[in-house]
Amino acid sequence: MAMSESPEISGSTSTVTSGNSDSDLNLSLRKRASAVGDRQPDSSGNGEADRVESANFMRSDEVKANGENQSSDIRFTYRPSVPVHRRNKESPLSSDAIFRQQSHAGLFNLCIVVLVAVNSRLIIENLMKYGWLIRAGFWFSPTSLRDWSLLMCCLSLPIFPLVAFLVEKLVQLKCISEPVVVLLHVIVTTTAVLYPVFVILGCDSAVLSGVTLMLFACIVWLKLVSYAHTNYDMRALAKSDGKGSGDHSYEVSFKSLAYFMVAPTLCYQPSYPRMPSVRNGCVFQRFIKLIIFTGLMGFIIEQYINPIVKNSQHPLKGNLLYALERVLKLSVPNLYVWLCMFYCFFHLWLNILAELLRFGDCEFYKDWWNAKTVEEYWKMWNMPVHKWMVRHIYFPCLRNGIPKGLAIFIAFFVSAVFHELCIAVPCHIFKFWAFIGIMFQVTLVLITNSCKTSSETQWWGT
Repeated sequence: MAMSESPEISGSTSTVTSGNSDSDLNLSLRKRASAVGDRQPDSSGNGEADRVESANFMRSDEVKANGENQSSDIRFTYRPSVPVHRRNKESPLSSDAIFRQQSHAGLFNLCIVVLVAVNSRLIIENLMKYGWLIRAGFWFSPTSLRDWSLLMCCLSLPIFPLVAFLVEKLVQLKCISEPVVVLLHVIVTTTAVLYPVFVILGCDSAVLSGVTLMLFACIVWLKLVSYAHTNYDMRALAKSDGKGSGDHSYEVSFKSLAYFMVAPTLCYQPSYPRMPSVRNGCVFQRFIKLIIFTGLMGFIIEQYINPIVKNSQHPLKGNLLYALERVLKLSVPNLYVWLCMFYCFFHLWLNILAELLRFGDCEFYKDWWNAKTVEEYWKMWNMPVHKWMVRHIYFPCLRNGIPKGLAIFIAFFVSAVFHELCIAVPCHIFKFWAFIGIMFQVTLVLITNSCKTSSETQWWGT
């Protein structure tokens, strides 16, 4: 009975006793720390004080585990006698600590908030100044019907893969020799890209229609070159095996060619990794995103870029500062359009094709936003073209004894030619601006690689 009537008294007694014992422990530890500090100073600021604080926190945990109230917990936490500054530490934004396994999610969220606020203000300002400028027939209008010749040219492009298949079938049947095969493939691929060029130049077509046709023509050309080059290499390996059996067999399949021509890749091979099934929900979701971001691109072009261009003077006929201000004003909406284009094509459209065709290798781009040099950027932002360049231009050049620097130059030269075709031909303007811009990337590759090699801090891109 006496035991049941005295829980509070025993609890308070134990609390006082614990407090006294803890105070004695702290006092003795402080004395020991002082004595040790007099005999052997610790340059790092650590020592017995760490054990004092550890003892306090351990005691605090014991109190919580025993169900003591919060007032008892406060008695043992952050005692004034316990040192607060116990070791050398750096500020989070110091140059030596900012990149050490440190999360910057808060700063990233702050940048997103600022970006949304700034762009919201720009949208409101633009609407107040120009009003709603979006036309109903921005992407497709009745005037686009005059581009029927470009449509017919686009629909006739599959003839060239069919001719390439017939050439390969003839060489498989040993009806034609190897030099004739190479000549026929050169004629087929060259015609496939020159035919749309003459059609566009002979018609007064819209720029968007011409760009679309030239992109299709360039894709067909790249695929045909890969098809011919791969089959040539497979024939060489089959001949080296003797009878063409085993790992390096050579077969011509129309089904493989047809799948390759619609697959989201530029590199031909007889078979590809395949998905087990089509995810219809994923296709629908990405198709909705494709419509939204395509509309966003149209909004930015019509609402921002066109008014700035129409209200600008010729850059070589006005004030230099005014021209620089116009260029900087156009840089932001152009960047947004480029990002939307990248997201729509490389992520949404190519993944939609991959899902519908059950194409397994969906690495259409890498984390190009983390590239430290221009060379790394070009290797990561467009993987289908990069794999094609490496497979059919760069390494064949190296295998034929061409130096590495010259092989890179040849790869950029081919890329520059096709960039010029896709821009100059639809616009009917042959100033070689796109060609010069791509070839200038070779200089930037050399500069950024040398800076990366010579610099020790590497502030950019790290």
